[in-house]
Amino acid sequence: MGRLFGTDGVRGIANTELTGELAFQLGRAAAYVLSDELHHTPRILVGKDTRRSSDMLEKALLAGLCSSGAEAVSAGYIPTPGVAYLVRKYKFDGGVVISASHNPAEFNGIKFFNSEGYKLPDSLEERIEKIILDNAEKLPSPTGEKIGTISCLETAQEDYINHAINTVDCNFKGIKIAIDCANGAAFRVAPAAFEMLEAEVLVINNEPDGLNINRNCGSTHMNMLQDFVVNNQCAIGLAFDGDADRVLAVDENGRIIDGDRIMTILGLNLKKKGLLKDDTIVVTVMSNLGFDIMAKENGINVLKTKVGDRYVLEKMLEGDYSLGGEQSGHIILREYNTTGDGLITALQLLAVVKETGKKASELSQTMTVFPQVLRNARVTNENKYRYIEDPLIADKCKELEDLFKGEGRVLIRPSGTEPLVRVMIEGKDENYIADKADELVELIEQRLN
Repeated sequence: MGRLFGTDGVRGIANTELTGELAFQLGRAAAYVLSDELHHTPRILVGKDTRRSSDMLEKALLAGLCSSGAEAVSAGYIPTPGVAYLVRKYKFDGGVVISASHNPAEFNGIKFFNSEGYKLPDSLEERIEKIILDNAEKLPSPTGEKIGTISCLETAQEDYINHAINTVDCNFKGIKIAIDCANGAAFRVAPAAFEMLEAEVLVINNEPDGLNINRNCGSTHMNMLQDFVVNNQCAIGLAFDGDADRVLAVDENGRIIDGDRIMTILGLNLKKKGLLKDDTIVVTVMSNLGFDIMAKENGINVLKTKVGDRYVLEKMLEGDYSLGGEQSGHIILREYNTTGDGLITALQLLAVVKETGKKASELSQTMTVFPQVLRNARVTNENKYRYIEDPLIADKCKELEDLFKGEGRVLIRPSGTEPLVRVMIEGKDENYIADKADELVELIEQRLN
């Protein structure tokens, strides 16, 4: 697998790349590093999604934690943001989530949170990685009464549901909603939360079998929910991903409300109430040009980061901003949680629908979405960063930006994992920008191969 940690923990195909042995080592090293930082025996909460491999990895991880003397507590099936919240509520020294988020069932992942519910800093991840890969530090092997213990937090789902529903001060009586749980970690908590707030709830993809997580469902496959909302005359549909740290919506006509539009709806509502810190929303460079135009028209400042919710959160913490997120549906509402939280985002979105009396389609039309064309230029791994230095590629990008005259843009970035340069062009005419994207891809491949 190379080095272990990526932008969102350790990921890989379960039982070949992310093995039980590696999970044991990660638990053992993490408990040791945390105990060294804290100067006491750590209490660590562990949650998981519904993949078949999650049980295997959980047992191995729990054994590793105990092997370094930690007190390990299992939260069972629970969304990633649930672990982030419960770590704070019960004053755990750290948290672990076993999930590969929106990826297919054969993948899995392990990510760590600190005692404040934030992902571990790079320095601690690097220390854990060096212990495992480089034997940088010798780990102790406690015996007798110093070996760790395992227990269960039986109220984990109930606690998280109560926290989520207490973020809104209205009920949803009379609103028919559809929920797609992606056969993932939200399969119990999401329907329960909306039912407790008296919504009329119709649920699909809430029967996980260990292999059907994210399979043609959830926030990465919206077709089923779109049809379901229209056929059942729902006011709105809500689609989670496998670990429910993201959500996308569907209006009553079956049109997708993406993360940019969700942030538009929530941001304008917060601004109206004087709750949007410095009238600022933090997004990534992939947010649609229509979002910038909406923000300018409504007196909202936009700060942009690299792609990845961890970079959004870093920028939010720097300025103590209240709202940020990604087009993909990772929305961070810092008043309520320390990470993207699909359930709380969904509740807040429905609260705006209820408070305003407007249809979801009307609320989402505040932002006009410009067509986006995405293309991949296949280049060698060693050359994929060289597009920055190439004068012909730079001239072509400038030429396109000048042609758009503020009504389009060009974004080029290397893939983090593949030998690709990703090209994204936005503009008003989809056929025109598609042709221009193809031209740019051809030039990049000529220059960098």
